[in-house]
Amino acid sequence: MSRTDDFEQGLGNRRAVLGDAWVERSLSRATTFTAEYQNLITRYAWNDIWSRPGLERKTRRMMVLSVTLALARWEEFELHARAGLLAQDDSRITPDELKEVLLQNAIYAGVPAANTAFNLAQNILREVADEIGYRLESASPADADPLR
Repeated sequence: MSRTDDFEQGLGNRRAVLGDAWVERSLSRATTFTAEYQNLITRYAWNDIWSRPGLERKTRRMMVLSVTLALARWEEFELHARAGLLAQDDSRITPDELKEVLLQNAIYAGVPAANTAFNLAQNILREVADEIGYRLESASPADADPLR
């Protein structure tokens, strides 16, 4: 496979994961300074990694959410949370799955990071609720024990 083929396949994965609109905005902002970087990440991250057969795309989405939460890379966290919730294929994550990723990371990455992630995720859920058929309702933490 040529570097051009790697780029085109990576671009297809990037569009499938993040959506056409995001990718078009990202590519349209490329300059002579950043174009080589865009090419590099499209070929290596989006082709070589996202095309690997070892994990389903949904699992990769959840891993990216975990890592971006743990490293406090909030712009990337928001991008991947929104894209995961809005995905139109079997890699779509549900609000409950997103919540589970955040709860797991509250223990392993820390409560302060999870606080920020829950706040950002809740804001995203408010934005996309109608589009994904989700209703965000008030609830009491005292009544939210799933183990009772």
